[in-house]
Amino acid sequence: MTIVDVLELNARSYRDDIALVEINPEAKEVKRINWMESDLVEANPMHPYRREISWGVLDEKANRFANMLLSRGVKKGDKVAILLMNCIEWLPIYFGILKTGALAVPLNFRYASDEIEYCVNLAEVDVLIFGPEFVERVQNIVEKIAPNRMLFYVGEGCPDYAESYMELTANCSSVSPNVRLTEKDDAAIYFSSGTTGFPKAILHNHESLIHSARCEQNHHSQTKDDVFLCIPPLYHTGAKMHWFGSLLSASKAVLLKGTKPKAVLEAVSKEKCTIVWLLVPWAQDILEALDSKELNIEDYELSQWRLMHIGAQPVPPSLIKHWKDYFPEHQYDTNYGLSESIGPGCVHLGVENIHKVGAIGKPGFGWICKIVDEKRVEVPFGEVGELAVKGPGVMTCYYNDVKATEEVMDSEGWLYTGDMAMYDEDGFIFLVDRKKDVIISGGENIYPVQIENFLRAGLEAIHDVAVIGVPDKRLGETTLAVIELKEGMSLTEDEVNEYAKNLPRYKRPHQVIFADIPRNPTGKIEKPKLREKYCGVRLVEAQNKA
Repeated sequence: MTIVDVLELNARSYRDDIALVEINPEAKEVKRINWMESDLVEANPMHPYRREISWGVLDEKANRFANMLLSRGVKKGDKVAILLMNCIEWLPIYFGILKTGALAVPLNFRYASDEIEYCVNLAEVDVLIFGPEFVERVQNIVEKIAPNRMLFYVGEGCPDYAESYMELTANCSSVSPNVRLTEKDDAAIYFSSGTTGFPKAILHNHESLIHSARCEQNHHSQTKDDVFLCIPPLYHTGAKMHWFGSLLSASKAVLLKGTKPKAVLEAVSKEKCTIVWLLVPWAQDILEALDSKELNIEDYELSQWRLMHIGAQPVPPSLIKHWKDYFPEHQYDTNYGLSESIGPGCVHLGVENIHKVGAIGKPGFGWICKIVDEKRVEVPFGEVGELAVKGPGVMTCYYNDVKATEEVMDSEGWLYTGDMAMYDEDGFIFLVDRKKDVIISGGENIYPVQIENFLRAGLEAIHDVAVIGVPDKRLGETTLAVIELKEGMSLTEDEVNEYAKNLPRYKRPHQVIFADIPRNPTGKIEKPKLREKYCGVRLVEAQNKA
């Protein structure tokens, strides 16, 4: 069975049931629209406040796009890139690509023109489909990428260098093309987050996709009655693979365009959402809005909300403790994964293990894990090593990059994550830090996440914090804490240093800077940007003092 088979089963069994709802709180148009054929003429399809689509129509839209692609010569093994903001068109387009046997290639909506060009070349993309937000970026590179590629545009006012997706698919057959697919066929190319330079192209097959769906439903027990609120970008494996749990249970999902606390709580309340996946900053924003009385929890219908889970980064235990003050009945789960391991789920905490908050958990459904030293020999509990995972969701390879693949995968199928971790006495895995982010100061290994969690836990004014290593002539590196304060609150360097005296001396921040913390769309702190911004300055200072 493949993901495509699941969609077609849902379309047969639950044709008229709602599959997706799109909500855009910032749009001017405020009216309900069922995304059927007749609506495409009367309403702007890209910007209404609320749109919805049934399982039957979702499948028909996917079939129309698939048949259009096939009529234009797209074949099994070709690559079709998607450059869209979250919208109700996204998933029908994704499935339409898969139905042809071609590979879906989702692109980060934050990519600049040169990054778009780099990725479509690296993945050997044959077709690019993009939305109105990207017209200028695509136009900047159109002469370089268009001669060998078809360009399709989703929205009104199609630019002259592309063709209209709406017009091209309007008269195409809504019947499945029935291209034979197996779990071993290539399915998609995703890109690494690119936090260390240009991203790598990550190749997955259909087995990876269907396993992520099984893994998600196993972990979070989705049923037909659940409603999943999806906020993160669909180009990323995390959001889509969590949504696959809704796909497998044929339950409704809500695509929310926006992350403001009020928008999140209103969506949960009005759409009767039961499951919400948040990133750490969004959860913090909700708590701060409730603490400040900017929002009142009594104004929303939240009793049906049963599960809040977080992924993509280490989760401060203090955050979850505070969350439970407002939502004591919530189940909670932490999900760990990489795009190389098809997103979330290769390790997860489990809703029954909230007493272990701070850990990322144990191997997920169908996965096995180990923690190894530099020679890839397993370490005992309590010692730090690199986390490795193995299971049906591990990537096939880095596309067209044998050397990079061999650096992270071995002949037995183990994926070496680059994340430093340790077991406790109960077998739970605690993420210590990224291997590349470990600070070595005077021969001591310092793990920034530990310091970040410590500062968050004891200093109420901190909204976000990132600890990086900066060059030091004597020690090699020293620690710099970049702190972003909560709005309206204050904190001094002396206060931070006084609190940090509770840490071992070698772990204490040597310098404190108050500034904004950059995060990428999936919530990860962009530490390379911080190092680029601050390390050069510190290096000059260190050299001058030497």
